[in-house]
Amino acid sequence: MANTPLKELIKQFGYIKHNLEIEVETKRAEFNYQLNKRKVKFERVLHQAHKKLKTGSLSYLFNANPLIIITTPLIYVLIVPLLLLDLFVSLYQSICFPIYKVKKIKRSDYIVIDRHKLGYLNIIEKIGCMYCGYANGLLSYVGEIASMTEQYFCPIKHARRVKNPHDRYWHFIDYGDANGYMCDLKTHRDQVKNKHN
Repeated sequence: MANTPLKELIKQFGYIKHNLEIEVETKRAEFNYQLNKRKVKFERVLHQAHKKLKTGSLSYLFNANPLIIITTPLIYVLIVPLLLLDLFVSLYQSICFPIYKVKKIKRSDYIVIDRHKLGYLNIIEKIGCMYCGYANGLLSYVGEIASMTEQYFCPIKHARRVKNPHDRYWHFIDYGDANGYMCDLKTHRDQVKNKHN
């Protein structure tokens, strides 16, 4: 089990994340948009003001760094492995999670594509935002599935420092704590299990 100072730090980390979410909600009010069933709605006046700020696509391309234009195909060709990753991880979750009785991750909670609706973005920027929303959302979705799998099968911290581990990692059993592993493995598995099974 985590020691008391570590538990306190984890609790503070959760509190900080909660405050960040509150700050995002505050900004939503500041920029006059509302969410209604996952659809974004700006006030009409603000939407028209956004359109006036948009840089035209030709002007955007003309002023772009030539090296960025040359390397752009390397970014977009990654769509093929990303789509394959999406397919195989979704299949893995659909087949294996019910067998392990692990609760499924909602893909739509991670892959959010909505920035293309902003009136101040041109078509090139909108396509880029859609691509980034998909790619980063997919990697977060895959990371969540992987972290639940890790918690189910091997909830042990590494001996070496890990840069930017997932949130579950801090609750894992300490490296070398054989008794903790033997005693707490079932508890860790129960935490990711679907309560309805």
